[in-house]
Amino acid sequence: MNPIRRILVGAAVAGSLLTGGVVGAAIAGPLGASAATTTTVAMTAASPSAGSGTFVPNENATHEAGESAAREA
Repeated sequence: MNPIRRILVGAAVAGSLLTGGVVGAAIAGPLGASAATTTTVAMTAASPSAGSGTFVPNENATHEAGESAAREA
């Protein structure tokens, strides 16, 4: 490969990397900023009870009476 062609290929690779970075920042930049500003709203709109992370089964008689045998299986 002659030196001129090597320089041209290097410049093309560098240019495509730079273009990809600019396009990626233009697309992902506003998405990241909007996600950061709406996190508080999403947190307040979550379920009303903060779960403790442990499983609590619903095995009381009122709940079980409404379930069919097929549903229970």
